[in-house]
Amino acid sequence: MPDERIPGKLIGAIVAVGSLAFIGILTETVMTVLFPQLMREFNVDTATVQWITTIYLLVVAATMPLSSYLNRRFKHRTLFLAAVALAVLGSLIMIVGHAFPVILIARVIQGMGSGVATPLMINIILEQSPKSKVGRLMGVGSLVITVAPAIGPTVGGALSSILPWRAIFVIVIPIILLVSLPVGLKCVEQHRPTEEARLNSLQFVSIVLALCGLVMFLNQAGVAVSAAVSGGSATVSAVFAVVSLIVGLGALLFFGWSSKRSFSPLIRLGWLRDPMVLLHLIAYMLLPIVGIGFGYVITNVAQLSLGTSAFLSGALVLPGALIGAFFAPVGGMLYDRFGPVRPILGAFFAAICGPILLLVFSMRLTPVTLAGFYFIFGFGYSLGFSNIMTNALRNIAPQFMPDGNAVFNTCLQFGGAAGTALFSTILSVAQAGAGEEGGATFRHATAVGGSWTFATMIGIVAIAICCLIAAFRIGAKRNSRL
Repeated sequence: MPDERIPGKLIGAIVAVGSLAFIGILTETVMTVLFPQLMREFNVDTATVQWITTIYLLVVAATMPLSSYLNRRFKHRTLFLAAVALAVLGSLIMIVGHAFPVILIARVIQGMGSGVATPLMINIILEQSPKSKVGRLMGVGSLVITVAPAIGPTVGGALSSILPWRAIFVIVIPIILLVSLPVGLKCVEQHRPTEEARLNSLQFVSIVLALCGLVMFLNQAGVAVSAAVSGGSATVSAVFAVVSLIVGLGALLFFGWSSKRSFSPLIRLGWLRDPMVLLHLIAYMLLPIVGIGFGYVITNVAQLSLGTSAFLSGALVLPGALIGAFFAPVGGMLYDRFGPVRPILGAFFAAICGPILLLVFSMRLTPVTLAGFYFIFGFGYSLGFSNIMTNALRNIAPQFMPDGNAVFNTCLQFGGAAGTALFSTILSVAQAGAGEEGGATFRHATAVGGSWTFATMIGIVAIAICCLIAAFRIGAKRNSRL
């Protein structure tokens, strides 16, 4: 009988590699809260300063498709050291950079580090975990990643009130070099031989163009809609949005076509022909639209509708996201014990109650009810989300797991970027023509925009639940034939 104990070195490897992903996501959410301060320091407007986050998400999303090739070609320790070097270099540039383009270069480097570290952690878990413990260890991996956006707004709000914004990068460098690096050097092991995989440069360029085009479409479409509603000129943004959509979809179609005909594709996609796995992937892309977008919605509704401070608005996200995130390993344990259906569907039926309650009370919310209803969503979301990828990857051949990991993580990043763009557009449309920020009319308009946003969230989560139900029915039919 195989040894089903969890090796200590595996836990150390998860902590070492996961901490790099944690730091990358943490700094991304911290920077979002610091936008007003950054706008003043670099003398840029809102549309420009948002590139600090947008370019980071784009680079992370563009790097993750490489993870299948990197996992086959290089040893885990080599990839870990590369992620450490990129994280430290990016942080050093953030500390010394005093021009906005230099800050953007630093965010590109940091995005590359996170794009290497996150799928590396998942690949280590999938390759080295005892089979009966995969669910709970995937939950631990999810915990490492989801705690960062949970505490990011609070850390950013607190940091901006007591220290210069560069202090966060001064703090993270010793953590990387004194904790992550030595633990990783001791614990990251190689359990699988490397391959002579080749990098298909044309396919890599096409997937980068696809991701950039689709994210830019969402961004510029939002700008165009907001401008049109407020009476401004939306022509340039609308044209840019259409061109971005055409480029993005065209590059994505080319990538799929080329992958089918390539001897050594960047990502092997044959496993996506399984409708059960494809339905899991759709749900996994839809849910982060709500899960990651919620942080933006809560902080903005709290400040612009309820009149809270930046620090308090960030703190409202903390209970639901942080405590909910700690239940991710519990969700994995339930998956290991009861299988996928009840733990996943039960979690998201609980999660959807959060936006339903927010919609019902949207015009009479208080900071307490806003945080409380988000807690319900965060609890259910964290309990079930990582199990979706776990269950999907367990239904594909082991040799294709790195490819599945690359696709799922890329869709996660894209979903997060889409959520922020979608919900910021909805709020902007509601606020158009409502007067100056802080006025009663503007606050009411923000509350209305919040209600539209919560209704949209309900629809997205409901579609994801339907996809999962359909996937489980397909699985049940297959099992009945065995």
